[in-house]
Amino acid sequence: MSLRYIPVSFNQAIGATTPFFTAVFAYMMIKEREAWVTYGTLVPVVAGVVIASGGEPSFHLFGFVICVSATAARALKSVLQGILLTSEGEKLDSMNLLLYMAPIAVVVLLPATMLMEENVIAITIALAREDIRIIWYLLFNSSLAYFVNLTNFLVTTHTSALTLQVLGNAKGAVAVVISILIFKNPISVIGMLGYALTIIGVILYSEAKKRYR
Repeated sequence: MSLRYIPVSFNQAIGATTPFFTAVFAYMMIKEREAWVTYGTLVPVVAGVVIASGGEPSFHLFGFVICVSATAARALKSVLQGILLTSEGEKLDSMNLLLYMAPIAVVVLLPATMLMEENVIAITIALAREDIRIIWYLLFNSSLAYFVNLTNFLVTTHTSALTLQVLGNAKGAVAVVISILIFKNPISVIGMLGYALTIIGVILYSEAKKRYR
């Protein structure tokens, strides 16, 4: 929904604040603490997004609020995954967690899709009749989503939910650059400085984790 109102680059920059929300939820739910230096490195991650928001030519309040809400929900999901993958009482392996999660996602998302995207099935069938390659594109995309979830679970198992989200910011930085090149959406100097500060924060976090683990 947010992508209807804000560009991909801004969406990804907001998503870079996921580690902040993850750290908050991890402390609230499982009392997981990091070194203060590690928490300090999250400041430029969040500050960069705030600066980018102020200098974003395509800023839209509703799109911004929806994107922040999605970012917080993604952080909560990561913490819950960490509990299921590492808790002695609830411990699951990555494959079993994906086995249970996928059918639930279908039950939740299919009705939402039917309500929010009118005639989506008819449109998909019409597109497939025009070009059968769309079926292969959908299968390829689904396969990628499977491997993304599986590798996310493996990273969470061997590190933490917070580390997973910080590492994910590297993807966000790449997405920002690619979206600007492809969609040609405008970006201000202040926005560029904000994005750069967020990336610097990710690098500092990685170094802090190495020194204080």
